[in-house]
Amino acid sequence: MLLFNGILLQRERILLTISTNDKTIINEVTINAPVDLVWYAWTSQERVSEWFAPETVVELREGGAYELYFIPGNRTSMNTKGCKITKLINEKELHFTWKGPDQFEKLMNKDDELTIVKVNFLSINDNSTKVVVEHTGFKDNEDWIEAINWHEMAWSGVLDSLKSALEKGEGNLCCQP
Repeated sequence: MLLFNGILLQRERILLTISTNDKTIINEVTINAPVDLVWYAWTSQERVSEWFAPETVVELREGGAYELYFIPGNRTSMNTKGCKITKLINEKELHFTWKGPDQFEKLMNKDDELTIVKVNFLSINDNSTKVVVEHTGFKDNEDWIEAINWHEMAWSGVLDSLKSALEKGEGNLCCQP
């Protein structure tokens, strides 16, 4: 569903909502895997590098790093260097700060104004987990439209890659140049 100027529109697995002065992207997927394996895929840097970004730094604690490096060996561009875990509830919630890709650096990568990614995990049964990604903090003005559209597309691809990695062993890394 897409909420735009008070109109709710249906979209494929992507929800966009408006709160006070910010916009939020919500994307969800159901994965045929138990919640502990899905949690591990998001919280183990070895697993994150199999389906999200080829190099990662994940320090599994509140305040710990959640850094993704989309170009192997490059620590200066196309990364989330400096991003931190802000909330951690085992097998239920993972929240972290987020930096957008280089083309949105001036818009959304200021350390004191980073957007937030909230990942929620819901065990449907022993072999099925619903993952909901809620990306908050996008500003409600024209300058942000391209960044919002890019992130809608990117989160859809990220969750597709996660599902493929866990169900088939075939993750596709996100955001490759």
